[in-house]
Amino acid sequence: MGAKLKLWYDQPSTLPAAEENSDWNRALPVGNGRLGGMVFGNIPVERIQINEESIWAGPPVPVHQHGAKDALLQAREQMFAGNYEEAERLIQEKVLSPHTGPRSYQPFGDIWLQSNDCDVQELGGYRRELHLDTALASVTYVQQGVRHYRETFVSAVDEVLVIRWTAEAPGQIHTSIRLTRETDAAASGTNNNTLFLEGQAAHGSTHQGVKFMGVLKAVTEGGSLEREGGELRASGADSLTLYLAVRTDYHFKNPLEPLSHDLAVQCESDLDKALIKPYHELKHDHIEAHQRLFQRVQMQLDANDPDAAMHDTLPTDLRLTAFQEGRKDADLAALYFQYGRYLLISSSRPGNMPANLQGIWNPLMEAPWDSDYHLNINLQMNYWLAQVTNLSECHLPYFDLLEGLVEPGRKTASEVYDCRGFVAHYTTDAWLFTAPLGRISYGMWPMGAGWCVRDFMEYYRFTGDKAFLRERAYPILKEAALFFLDWLVRHPESGLWVSGPSSSPENMYFSPEGAKIGLCMAPAMDQQIIHEVFVNVIEAAALLNITDDFIVQVSDVMKDLAMPGIGIDGRILEWCENVEEVEPGHRHISHLYGLYPGSQYTFESSSEYMIAAQKTLEYRLSHGGGHTGWSRAWIINFWCRLRNGAQAHTNLESLLKFS
Repeated sequence: MGAKLKLWYDQPSTLPAAEENSDWNRALPVGNGRLGGMVFGNIPVERIQINEESIWAGPPVPVHQHGAKDALLQAREQMFAGNYEEAERLIQEKVLSPHTGPRSYQPFGDIWLQSNDCDVQELGGYRRELHLDTALASVTYVQQGVRHYRETFVSAVDEVLVIRWTAEAPGQIHTSIRLTRETDAAASGTNNNTLFLEGQAAHGSTHQGVKFMGVLKAVTEGGSLEREGGELRASGADSLTLYLAVRTDYHFKNPLEPLSHDLAVQCESDLDKALIKPYHELKHDHIEAHQRLFQRVQMQLDANDPDAAMHDTLPTDLRLTAFQEGRKDADLAALYFQYGRYLLISSSRPGNMPANLQGIWNPLMEAPWDSDYHLNINLQMNYWLAQVTNLSECHLPYFDLLEGLVEPGRKTASEVYDCRGFVAHYTTDAWLFTAPLGRISYGMWPMGAGWCVRDFMEYYRFTGDKAFLRERAYPILKEAALFFLDWLVRHPESGLWVSGPSSSPENMYFSPEGAKIGLCMAPAMDQQIIHEVFVNVIEAAALLNITDDFIVQVSDVMKDLAMPGIGIDGRILEWCENVEEVEPGHRHISHLYGLYPGSQYTFESSSEYMIAAQKTLEYRLSHGGGHTGWSRAWIINFWCRLRNGAQAHTNLESLLKFS
């Protein structure tokens, strides 16, 4: 299976006349959960772009608006009275905090290797690859009749990024080595083998954030190694090995009080421990630690594919092109599946921060959406594979983040909503804020915590870890349920418990007067999430033999909890009544939460809702839905829950062809 677990290419990442930043997207990712690298495989100037998970620009962060409690009560009254635009004015002006960004996750910097004797026209035998089973990125080429080989990995055992360059003939390696960052950092060197890069994440003079230090050490066999200013130069070496350690002052348990340890000393300690080991031992330990996770799952989709051997002879980009042009390739889907597992292992390991919007890989000082933790599907989606693909340990950083939001979320619940428990909204970041912010269609949505805590119960169901259920899952489920108990209100007409004012991320509908409205009472996703939290907390309490007034209250409220209806056209109502969507092909399909990731709707328990869910999905797709990669991935899961393997497969093919 080894040959089937490689991404490989016969060209460097950076191509002539390439689109801006497309070379970065072609680079190959490596990581140990905390430290990540993008390996370009370029010649004669190689670039390895580096990230460390905690390098974020800093505060200010969104804060609670004065008078939010009263505005919410007034907006709720206006919603029940049908005065939607007035309700939206109150929420926008009195409840939602303005954005305080950019406050982005940022790169650490770049390692540059510039060959001093390389004529690109004379190169041959080029190949770069990422081996998913060993987590090694490599590039090989022939220069003047001599084969060169470089490999890069990030060790979760030894906490260093390692690059090793060898040649089949002695004295063939001639290169300069630099360590740089676009801004807000200073490079320096010491001795003949060490470079430093020290800085602080910021956006110019604002948003001063995490301080960081990187130390790079070079080791050669044969030849010479010298330093000139902030650059190292290796000449006539038989081999060159680079070791990079990066540390920051970020303090997850209290982000506003940075750690006070000496970053240079910590980096040197990491390097000393790594350098004690022979290279082959360092590499062996890295591979063994990776394979303990990665090798738990194997997948083979078509053992009788007559073209399987031919697929392996095609570079991955050409293989994907052939698939897009109609060639069958079942193993490509299996490779895609294993690549997803590889990325989660590489960006989320126990004791580290969870994978953000881009995992840990980001080259920009101002990343799209700040590369933050989006809680209205994106963070959760990063972890949908954790339990079902046997990577439970990789789920743990996600739980750490959610528990870090409990205390600020309690404050938000109290100060903004006058509720017990804890709440979070559509986004947070390294500073663990929970205040509602932005525009109504996405910002007025107090369901982020409720959605996320479902995974605590999933972890228990897959692992059977009773201590986790008792010490971590039940307490945070209870906090989420407490908020919903206080947040829900009786609908004046139906008498049922409803959530609101809230929104259905990130869609809108037309009011009777033709205005575009985001606010609603009892949007489908809210009611489904609240129902799921109540079901989970009751289940957890039963497993732990807990019977108290809280559980009685949850059970009583759940009996009268309003649930989404089915519209006159047979679709599940996204809002509380039949209305016209502003964007019928919207990328979010929030009202199918009860189908996936929830399990409220099944053929056995609610066949009429399964039929309605299919009509909902077909309608959304017929109007252009699934046009983003993440949305298409969600749609694949919907079809699986609907037991329609053919449609799931069609949408998987669409994901590979068009995203």
